[in-house]
Amino acid sequence: MTCTLVPPLPLDGVHTTTFNMADSTEPAATAPAPAAVAEAAFPLKPVTSPSSPAVEAPAADHVEVDDFGSSYGGEGASHASTSLHSSVTNYEWKHGRRYHSYQSGAYNFPNDEREQDRLDMVHHVFYRALEDRLFLAPIKLDGLRVLDVGTGTGLWAIHLGDDHPGAAEIVGNDLSPIQPDWCPPNVKFIVDDVELDWAEPEPYDFIHLRHMAGSIKDWPRLVKQVFENLKPGGWIEFQETENVLYSQDGTLKPDHSMVKMMDGLMEACEKIGRTMNPAPMMRGWAEDAGFTNVQEQRFRIPVGAWPRDPRLKEIGTLMSVNMAEGVEAFTAALFCDVLGWSHDEVSVLNADVRSSAKKGDAHAIFDFLIVTGQKPL
Repeated sequence: MTCTLVPPLPLDGVHTTTFNMADSTEPAATAPAPAAVAEAAFPLKPVTSPSSPAVEAPAADHVEVDDFGSSYGGEGASHASTSLHSSVTNYEWKHGRRYHSYQSGAYNFPNDEREQDRLDMVHHVFYRALEDRLFLAPIKLDGLRVLDVGTGTGLWAIHLGDDHPGAAEIVGNDLSPIQPDWCPPNVKFIVDDVELDWAEPEPYDFIHLRHMAGSIKDWPRLVKQVFENLKPGGWIEFQETENVLYSQDGTLKPDHSMVKMMDGLMEACEKIGRTMNPAPMMRGWAEDAGFTNVQEQRFRIPVGAWPRDPRLKEIGTLMSVNMAEGVEAFTAALFCDVLGWSHDEVSVLNADVRSSAKKGDAHAIFDFLIVTGQKPL
């Protein structure tokens, strides 16, 4: 049975605010649809990448959970794959959020329903950023096997299965069994730690890795395993944001709360040996592993409803929601457990991030990097 994809989140309830550089005071927040948000009064510099349009501004408890559905496992899981029994869903609770139990501590972000909703929204952001494409690798999937590393909620794999019913098999792996039971017939999910040795029964034609920042200790080893488990001529594709916020017009200052948050995440992830910013190294890792025809493409992901372009305005509006709704998930474990911040200090930062994300006065941007490479024939 084919899953029904969740439509883009409604934007009417997103609080945005008009900001004009000529104003000396900050206006009150309103809640119009993104298209009705007034635009700031100056243009941004054009983006140089031919693949990306300019982002232009206008003038510790445990809880037992029942065993889960039959979409999981089956033949072909690596030896690292876990039997689907209740211990896998004996989730860990800390800082008021739920975390995975299998390979506890390998991933420092929650897996509860709030986080799943956020991840599904970010899937839509990435899809729109790529102009309604799920991948950029030059490959036709009919009859081919696909692996989605770190599948999360499984929405990319499900979306791919709906769009490409001719694909032979689409496998999504993750540390958490949070994916839905009902999927396209060519999609399945397994609980797996991709940093352990792979023992796949047959190689894949296409391996996709997205949004894995802060979760991998040894990226070169992982990329080597991807290379070894691809068929000759098969493709790898990385999709990662470059997690250094910037603005093209100087509105994002070094002391901005979102910059402080990202700097803290970088520091914490470096301390635990799981870089929060793998994107700049992806091309080099692919080339070092032996991939050829390696290409890097760069897109812009704004934070806030300030861009003039309707698609980028939609993306930016959702990213402001991502910041406001996701900051607690970003900071809880890493800031408290790794950096040693008090809960009060984290709460103050989180409140500042939420407020800044809703104001939208800083025209913040992430770069979204796509790196593709082919295993030689």
